[in-house]
Amino acid sequence: MSWELLLWLLALCALLALVVQLLRFLRADADLTLLWAEWQGRRPEWELTDMVVWVTGASSGIGEELAYQLSKLGVSLVLSARRMHELERVKRKCLENGNLKEKDILILPLDLTDRSSHEMATKAVLQEFGRIDILVNNGGVSQRALCVDTSLDVFKELIELNYLGTVSLTKCVLPHMIERKQGKIVTVNSMVGIIAAPLSTGYCASKHALRGFFNTLRSELATYPGITISNICPGPVQSNIVKNALTEEVTKPTGSTADQSYKMATSRCVRLMLVAMANDLKEVWISDQPFLLMIYLWQYMPTLAWWLTNKAAKRRIENFKSGVVGKESECNAGDLGSILGMGRSPGERNGSPLQYSCLENPMDRGAWQATIH
Repeated sequence: MSWELLLWLLALCALLALVVQLLRFLRADADLTLLWAEWQGRRPEWELTDMVVWVTGASSGIGEELAYQLSKLGVSLVLSARRMHELERVKRKCLENGNLKEKDILILPLDLTDRSSHEMATKAVLQEFGRIDILVNNGGVSQRALCVDTSLDVFKELIELNYLGTVSLTKCVLPHMIERKQGKIVTVNSMVGIIAAPLSTGYCASKHALRGFFNTLRSELATYPGITISNICPGPVQSNIVKNALTEEVTKPTGSTADQSYKMATSRCVRLMLVAMANDLKEVWISDQPFLLMIYLWQYMPTLAWWLTNKAAKRRIENFKSGVVGKESECNAGDLGSILGMGRSPGERNGSPLQYSCLENPMDRGAWQATIH
């Protein structure tokens, strides 16, 4: 075989590999590192069994589903949220899975904004189980309003709840993990912790702050290789976050009831989260197209990402101002898909566009009744 023929064959193989990877990416619902870990990495069923896992916001949404899937792995669960009756409901369903007993689940009411209670809550968990192997920070509230119209109280509320509450609880648990030289801290962030999302200036700021904090904390813990920090950055997922999102006033939720059926199933997101936890991945992106592509563009081609974001933002703001139902507080994937030249996005079914929402459900905060998830 001549060298020329060999080079042509190698070039053809490289081209075929590139095409295969492109097709995989177009069908992907998470970053390729996470999908590879799901295929070839460590299984949650092997790695997470017998661990003590503390889940905040466990009364609904992602936290609730996470509790159900973890209960099937045989872990010891600590379930926290504000609504005691909802935690009791989640606990009953976890026990129905058959892998846990009453003693394996601790219900611990918690308000993330009441930072003075976090130390006592941490001591209660340690007294019950003796250790905390995994802390899952899974609480927050979103926002849908133009910056110019938004009260400063809304920005304060978002920082207090989404950022400072999470940081406070993490700081209470961290000394215990440092003493043991092992542990996992998993934080449910959002794709808007990476990209920009018009109408969510305060929410984006709080999520960017979380990402910066935990990325820096990871570097500070470099001398403790047994302690891992994982940032989970999901895109559109079924939840009530848009319905309960703050608007221009703290006491005024959006009340939006946009169709949820076209968003990623909560169970799929949680499964990918468990894979990330089992493989100690530093940051994962969980989203269908075209949002997954946008995250990649923001990370590697920010100038192009800015242009695309501004194009999509114009229509989003127009819909918001005109009060179009189902669009006033969400980013239309059909609009974004057309701008990207992708036609109907994978999130569209029967001609209905996927609507933008973040993974996590909001926290129960009095008048606007959002739950820690």
